[in-house]
Amino acid sequence: MKDFAQIADSMETLVLEWEPKLLKLTDEVLTQRRNSQKRTIKQIVGHMVDSASNNTHRVVHLQYQPSPLVFPNYATFGNNDRWIAIQNYQGEGWHNLVKLWKYANLHFAHIIRQVNPDKLSHEWQADPGHKITLKEMIEDYPKHFQLHLSEIEELILANNS
Repeated sequence: MKDFAQIADSMETLVLEWEPKLLKLTDEVLTQRRNSQKRTIKQIVGHMVDSASNNTHRVVHLQYQPSPLVFPNYATFGNNDRWIAIQNYQGEGWHNLVKLWKYANLHFAHIIRQVNPDKLSHEWQADPGHKITLKEMIEDYPKHFQLHLSEIEELILANNS
């Protein structure tokens, strides 16, 4: 789909722009500054890896499982913070984490280019009483991605002031 190709292109551009920015950050910037959710840059990047991974699974499942898809919402009830803590992104090697973030998101961009247009109305049961179509999920992902890049940018700038 043309719209999804534009989304994928935009994501790839952001990933390639941000990779060198992320890799040059100092340990102090990565681990000391915290956003409104009390996450460091390392934890935000780890959360972005989790988002790419979970959305990859949802997009794939939505194309062959019955609709609505019942699949865990890792973000419900603060579980995304549990994922961050259990995986200890704060203690992860920064170079490896950035590479994982890069390739998880490049792969997700690849996957959305492959989506079967006949499946776009398939729904995921995100929470009781809340369903999201495959189309909505794909269209929403870049907003989520950009939100976290903006948080990282704020933390970088806050450290420089």
